[in-house]
Amino acid sequence: MEPGPRTAGRVRTERELRTLAVVNWRDPWHPAAGGAERYAWEMAQWFTARGTRVRFVTARAPGQARRERVDGVEVVRLGGRFSIYPLVLAWMLIHRRAFDAVLDCQNGIPFFTPWVMPRGVPVLCVVHHVHDEQFGVHFPAWPARIGRFLEGPVARRAYRRHACVAVSPSTVTAMRERLAWTGPVYVVPNGVTLAGAVSEREEGAPELVCVSRLVPHKRVDRLLDVAERLRVRLHVIGRGPEGERLRALVAARGLDDLVVLHGHLPEEDKVALVARARLHLSASQGEGWGLSVAEAAALGVPTVAYDVDGLRDAVIDGVTGWLAPEGDDLTDVVERALKELTGPERRRETAAACRSWAAEFAWAHSAERMAALLDAAVRRGTAHGLEDQSFPWPR
Repeated sequence: MEPGPRTAGRVRTERELRTLAVVNWRDPWHPAAGGAERYAWEMAQWFTARGTRVRFVTARAPGQARRERVDGVEVVRLGGRFSIYPLVLAWMLIHRRAFDAVLDCQNGIPFFTPWVMPRGVPVLCVVHHVHDEQFGVHFPAWPARIGRFLEGPVARRAYRRHACVAVSPSTVTAMRERLAWTGPVYVVPNGVTLAGAVSEREEGAPELVCVSRLVPHKRVDRLLDVAERLRVRLHVIGRGPEGERLRALVAARGLDDLVVLHGHLPEEDKVALVARARLHLSASQGEGWGLSVAEAAALGVPTVAYDVDGLRDAVIDGVTGWLAPEGDDLTDVVERALKELTGPERRRETAAACRSWAAEFAWAHSAERMAALLDAAVRRGTAHGLEDQSFPWPR
């Protein structure tokens, strides 16, 4: 290989991305896995298929193996919910010269891998959404303050020589305005797995569906009001720590005939249930993008959600769904949407718009965009100053 330019008295050779670390809080088989895990795993699989050696470094749930190879990806599992952070940092320090680049995927708190990696190894910090308000939902006051401090000032300093990847325009805005992030932020969106053939919807009483992890900031309990007031059957697909509380609420309010909590479902069953619904619902406090919204759209099912980070990117208001201002009653918007969708022609028009919108996003396109960033960053030894990679968000 021809030598590159001389820098600081040394001959600099052209570098290639041969080894990649993907560091993520959980893997797709973790009981609490969600859209962030899907994103990280799709990237890991794509790079592996390209010939890159990928190690997926993550937490270990009870019963999971410490090491295994899945679809060619080497999975390394270390620690639990909080112990993963120091353990991953120690592991990355030991293996600091084994990687050409790092995808450091933060879930509120990043892994701070730049602290232990050689300076010439580029790190892209993947941010799905800003967690500042959510720390107060999940933790008491003082741990929440620590979380916000780590996500904001500490992370800004740790990644100042590197760059970030955000999954949606509203995540970029939140990083700039709420985290005061000044470094480069490139948009690499989630993809959507387009559905194959699905059965024709049976005409009859409309049904609602929600696909979500059952955690506090998703606010699935708000959807019980929708089912109760409108007397419409609601299917909730997903699992999480809020599951038992939701079951108790359904029983206490006498909604067993209207609200069905399915828990985790096989993919085929989930797709069939979503495809037959009139509307998909989300009461989330905020998302990075809203993968379940896009997957519902791929099935021709529009979404009603709050006009909050991420969801305002995933839903085109009045076209692929309806957005309610935060603080408004979601039930009123759902009622209006159901009335609009009473006619078959309007339903067909909306379903076509949803499928067309979902088709704008593909995992392969997102992975190619990520590869372009990482390849350029590895060649240069930095992700700063790359050609603009902003995503032309369709509208």
